Amino acid sequence: MFFQQLSTTRRGARLARHLATHQLDVWGIRFGSELSDTVALIVAELSSNAVLHARVPGRDFALRLEHRTDALRIEVADARGDRSPVAAAPTTTDTTADHDHDHGRGLVIVDALASRWGVTDRRPGPGKVVWAEIDLP
Repeated sequence: MFFQQLSTTRRGARLARHLATHQLDVWGIRFGSELSDTVALIVAELSSNAVLHARVPGRDFALRLEHRTDALRIEVADARGDRSPVAAAPTTTDTTADHDHDHGRGLVIVDALASRWGVTDRRPGPGKVVWAEIDLP
């Protein structure tokens, strides 16, 4: 298991991605492999959401990784109490969505890459945990 608290800044989100790929490499999941790149994307999206949409002044966000025998679990915890990770992302059937807009598709990416994902209450303390799991072969 790996755990790190990070500042709710863009630098903190970038550091979360780097720390995740480094930890995977320590666990034997080679940097640049498909699995490492997938985890890096998921961590980047969840960390960006914590920084951009769930920032509480004076509060950090946390990254937790767990390497299980059957799956890799990624958790990003923030201090914002609402259970919604961000506003609903546009779907392919949303005809009013601005398809040239460069924000709002993070959870669509997470949904496409992860085997499953969700949101739970943060314990202990205020906030929520957005988690994703990737099944291992």
